[in-house]
Amino acid sequence: NRRSCGSFFMNPIISEADAARLPEDAPRFPATLPDGSTGVKTSAAWLIDHAGCHKGYKVDADAPASLSTQHTLALTNRGGASAADIAALARAVQQAVKSAFGVDLVPEPVCVGVL
Repeated sequence: NRRSCGSFFMNPIISEADAARLPEDAPRFPATLPDGSTGVKTSAAWLIDHAGCHKGYKVDADAPASLSTQHTLALTNRGGASAADIAALARAVQQAVKSAFGVDLVPEPVCVGVL
């Protein structure tokens, strides 16, 4: 849990219409979209967990990269993970959230030539 770059995904700011499609207990905070219109910020950690990627989630049992066992926003190197392993985990989490809620998660760290 100590080999990570911290929070990997930004909390998404989505339209009010997209926020209305989230489950009622999803976090919602007033925000402004890039075009200046009213939006809603929600929790990336909540989305990840509720999309089925819980603390400690791995793409497969032998994967050297996993979500932290303490927080779903941290992607961790469990020992010997390559950039490709971290990228595969990030893509799996993004796909799970997109499939469950229609929300695109954006990585917070700048990933050059990886994602």
